[in-house]
Amino acid sequence: MSALPEDAPDPTAPASARKGLTPRQARLLRIAAASVLLVALAAVLALRLASRTSVLVVGVYGLAMVLCGIVIELSRNGRTRLGSWLLGAGLAAALAADWLLLP
Repeated sequence: MSALPEDAPDPTAPASARKGLTPRQARLLRIAAASVLLVALAAVLALRLASRTSVLVVGVYGLAMVLCGIVIELSRNGRTRLGSWLLGAGLAAALAADWLLLP
């Protein structure tokens, strides 16, 4: 009888037989997601500044864009889980600040 549960992956199986993303694929996916979000935030910032001029608008979207850059750098260095959490929390904070703080 084996010590592993029936649905556990076989540790002796080749890497190509395992399910899920490889660490390299996860890093590339996170870099792509942060890059797309960075471009989207830049577009939203341009639209917001066209409709109203506020230092708070620049601050909120500028910080969100800086956070995207930090997530890209974290992902390049192999810290994809931390990058994922920061990207999600930062996006939620930016949306909440846009809804609550900006006129």
